[in-house]
Amino acid sequence: MTKSRVVIAEEIAESGLERLRNAGFEVDIQLEKSPEDLRHRIVGASALIIRSATNVDAELLAAGNELVVVARAGVGLDNVDIAAATARGVMVVNAPESNILSAAEHTMALILAISRNVPQAHSALIQGRWERSKWEGIELASKTLGILGLGRIGALVAQRALAFDMRIIAFDPFISAERARELNVEMMSIDEVIAQSDILTIHLPKNKQTVNLIDTKMLALAKPSLRIINVARGGIINESDLAQALGNGTIAGAAIDVFVTEPTKSSPLFELDNVVVTPHLGASTREAQDRAGEVVADMVCLALNNEFVPFAVNLEASDANETLKPFVPLAQRLGRVFASLVDAPPEIFEISITGEIGAYDPGLISISALKGALSVWTNNAVSLVNAPVIARQLKIQVNKSSSKTTQHRDYVNLVTLRSGSHNLSATLTGRRREARIVMIDDHLTDIPPSEYMLIVKNDDRPGAIGRVATALGNANINIANMDVGNTETVGSALMCISTTTAVSKEVIETLRTLDGITSVTAIGS
Repeated sequence: MTKSRVVIAEEIAESGLERLRNAGFEVDIQLEKSPEDLRHRIVGASALIIRSATNVDAELLAAGNELVVVARAGVGLDNVDIAAATARGVMVVNAPESNILSAAEHTMALILAISRNVPQAHSALIQGRWERSKWEGIELASKTLGILGLGRIGALVAQRALAFDMRIIAFDPFISAERARELNVEMMSIDEVIAQSDILTIHLPKNKQTVNLIDTKMLALAKPSLRIINVARGGIINESDLAQALGNGTIAGAAIDVFVTEPTKSSPLFELDNVVVTPHLGASTREAQDRAGEVVADMVCLALNNEFVPFAVNLEASDANETLKPFVPLAQRLGRVFASLVDAPPEIFEISITGEIGAYDPGLISISALKGALSVWTNNAVSLVNAPVIARQLKIQVNKSSSKTTQHRDYVNLVTLRSGSHNLSATLTGRRREARIVMIDDHLTDIPPSEYMLIVKNDDRPGAIGRVATALGNANINIANMDVGNTETVGSALMCISTTTAVSKEVIETLRTLDGITSVTAIGS
């Protein structure tokens, strides 16, 4: 059996590589390749691991025709075309918490460096100049620290700044007042934060709303004593506008770790003596590098083993509680069975979970069922990533729900799919958690789902079972399992039959002509 190949386009920790090898994957190290060379190497690979220098665009994704997952050993994903990956069903993962401590500590290092002019004084001294008065700094105590973005890194910076006896203010539209109080932070508008800050640090994601957020207009709101720190992403601050503001005295200083273009060796900022710059060192600690490599290796292993990936950024599901996990493959199998009951993609597809599993978010179960159904309804390559996208393209309205109320007379946990007059429910039973289909179109059943199945509806009168069994026997079709469903509707009956081989169209047509048979649906034929 051929090993799944994982292409390593940028250096990650050896411990991460060992995790991939120990999991049985082929590790293909392709460092510092040109985009063209990487497109050749990615053909046939199952996974690609990158850092910040590799641009994963639509062209590279198209070349990686067998890619399952792209993993970024770090936090930011602005070098990955997530929309193109999602459209192709490729999972995109990162290591969102691997470098947050390192980034927060580097932020504090830059705050101290620009406040006390440490790099400038160092440079002058080793060049033979003793310049005590020139490089006079400021104390942090009682100063106001403004934080744009109070997420994981911003919160860590706030906690550390409190130890310096600083007043903390912040802008973040997604942070609750209660969370801000826990952090001893005053929440304000972005204009107010910039106007009141002595030191401003940025911890926002880079997107359409934040590119060039800090420009000449914003800088005009600031105190002349303001010092700006950016360890987030290049381009959030307009570098040209910042250089102008630093040069004309609009603000006092800046410490910048990230740039619009990286690597960069020239910038108007480099010519100013009230600027401290570092070459994107926010995550550059041994501990952060090791964590990032190990985390993305683990995420790749999960993705290639068809398990839930908690750090997948383009998976429309947020919960993979241990109680839910066993029901994920069941939902996918159930989706395939259900799709055979429905002739074409429906306008409305309802997916519900009830019982103990109904206490959790139904997102992952819903996507799994949708993936199974779409693999029958369409000819597209369907994954957990692109199943919702394909459903929207087909104008299928997917309604998902969950309830802790049990809806079956015998079973607590149910996954139920429904569209129009058709419905299908399944559960896991016994110590071995075996799959059972327990309801088909409101008929109670109890049969394991199998590769080849027949669902036969008939009038509820003697002889139907014998006629169907005889017809299958005459066609040399062996019955592996069978259950007769009953319902409260008078005169309605249903047979669910598992066969060891596929049933031909000719045999299905023969079954449909039998006396008392109202419909025959084949699964896996």
